Amino acid sequence: MAAHVVVGGFFGDEGKGKIVAFLARSYRPRYAVRTGATNAGHTVVNNGRVYKLRAAPSALVEPSTTLLVARGALVHLRVFLEEASAYDLRGRFFLDPLTGIITDEHVERERSDPYLMKTIGSTGTGVGAAMVDRVLRRLRLASDYEELRGFLADTQGLLLDAIEAGEYVLVEASQGYWLSLYHGTYPYVTSRDTTAAAALSEAGLGPGHVSRITVVFKAFVTRVGGGPLPGELGREEAEKLGWVEYGTVTGRPRRAAPFNMELARTAVRANSATDVAVTKLDVLFPEARCARSWERLPREARRWLEELEEELGVPVSLVGTGEAVECTVDRSRELGLEPA
Repeated sequence: MAAHVVVGGFFGDEGKGKIVAFLARSYRPRYAVRTGATNAGHTVVNNGRVYKLRAAPSALVEPSTTLLVARGALVHLRVFLEEASAYDLRGRFFLDPLTGIITDEHVERERSDPYLMKTIGSTGTGVGAAMVDRVLRRLRLASDYEELRGFLADTQGLLLDAIEAGEYVLVEASQGYWLSLYHGTYPYVTSRDTTAAAALSEAGLGPGHVSRITVVFKAFVTRVGGGPLPGELGREEAEKLGWVEYGTVTGRPRRAAPFNMELARTAVRANSATDVAVTKLDVLFPEARCARSWERLPREARRWLEELEEELGVPVSLVGTGEAVECTVDRSRELGLEPA
């Protein structure tokens, strides 16, 4: 076994949290590591409970999995501690002593910048300001905070040991490919790279540690904030289709557009995807609601997915057919992608 990276293929909001939660419940990874920062929220619905996560990996739904925050990540101290308390994660949730800490001062600095807030459409959660301080080598790290004693661990070492021992490890990337600082729709991007390669770098892993890279797409495209969105629909049309959503962190309405094959193809190639996951198929094909096997999907939905496979050149391994974690079709075994 080795690391399995789950990364977004559009502008974030693709449903990575649901996919990671499903993989965790199904295959019980030794560790799940969250990369990125607390400006990205992942929503998970498991056994009727809704988890809105900004610091903890979505694998928290599997009790046997130890949860880690990558040393290259950034977390707000209050957000981390609140999630650890709310979900009773002490003893199984750790960040690296080198993980960067976002403070209220970073939040205020960002929210007072009209260019970031109005032109770019930043979440205003202090991530960009904290990243600036990290680059200037003045950011305080997790090891500087007394409140975090008991939550610190050498996350890179734990991950490397597990991989070398043949254990399954999940790497949960943040946001989506087209929000990458380097590869996205600059300047309407986030303050870090969001590729699979960047997630590995943040976690302290190398390309040779990876056995699977799953790029996640939603059955339609959404984004929040400014920036281009090819084929963007008006609000009224999006409402008719049931494509109106709201951001997990900010509550802002997401702009919507039909699935974009050109954007998807680039994301698959740039992330060297072994396979893709598609979420919210039931929004396009209501008859697919909570189907849990390929055979139970409507014929039109299977045809749409098969055309997607042909266009992207990689198989569709996982299909989300509802909000709940269990509403997922998993073809990993038949595709030879299941952890040993």
